[in-house]
Amino acid sequence: MEAYNDLKQGERGAWTSIVAYIALTVLKLGIGYRAGSEALTADGLNNATDLIASVAVLIGLRISRKPPDSDHPYGHFRAETIAALIASFIMFAVGIQVFIQAISSFTGPKLEAPGMLAAWVALLCAAIMYGVYIYNIRLARKINNKALLAAAYDNRSDAFVSLAAFAGIIGARLGLPWLDPVAAVLVSLLICKTAWGIFIDAAHALTDGFDDKKLALYKQTIAGTPGVEAIEDVRARVHGNQVLLDVVIVVDHQLTVAQSHDIAEDVEQRMLRKHKVGHVHVHVEPTPM
Repeated sequence: MEAYNDLKQGERGAWTSIVAYIALTVLKLGIGYRAGSEALTADGLNNATDLIASVAVLIGLRISRKPPDSDHPYGHFRAETIAALIASFIMFAVGIQVFIQAISSFTGPKLEAPGMLAAWVALLCAAIMYGVYIYNIRLARKINNKALLAAAYDNRSDAFVSLAAFAGIIGARLGLPWLDPVAAVLVSLLICKTAWGIFIDAAHALTDGFDDKKLALYKQTIAGTPGVEAIEDVRARVHGNQVLLDVVIVVDHQLTVAQSHDIAEDVEQRMLRKHKVGHVHVHVEPTPM
């Protein structure tokens, strides 16, 4: 039940990003075209892709809150991972488009320095996005939501992108107009880099990959449980913002079934307290006779 409440809280962060991205996309694209800034326009398109990604995260969180059914006995938590994967493809497409547009501007008409309004808008937007990042990172860590954590890091990268646009516009105003499209190129590369990171994380989770360091910590906790003689096998996979853990432990063959069950239950409680892993399946094996 707590996991579903956390997902509901995570939606607040997604909505915060959506509202911010709508406002900043309209502002940057409008001022970017008016002031003739390739960097600010590219930054606006970047925010448009982030808007799509935030909507995808919100939809994923909503679907993830659906209770388990006959077709999904572990719940629908992976919906947010699939949504993130789709969002990464969209971000790749826009990043490539921004890159092509910026490169073509070098061979087009003579470049002119954009107006200072574009620079101040870029700086203001950087401050706003960093504020959104602070809000989302605190909420994500409070509820231990990996999807919102990834969205928060995306918010931070957007703040840095806006700073890069600001620097490019200022450079162009100082007599180097080619710095503005150069900044647009850097923005496109940052979009693709963010998309690649989201894609790798989502693909790793969907193919049941898991962090070896975390698995080692899980083994240490299980091995330290009183009554556990040995660990035969430990397997973990990510299911949305949940971890599913399967473990085979060895206990003294002289113990009763009830005593063995108590040890298994102790393992489950320890994993929940120390690592917030609530889905633990423990199989008990006796020591050799």
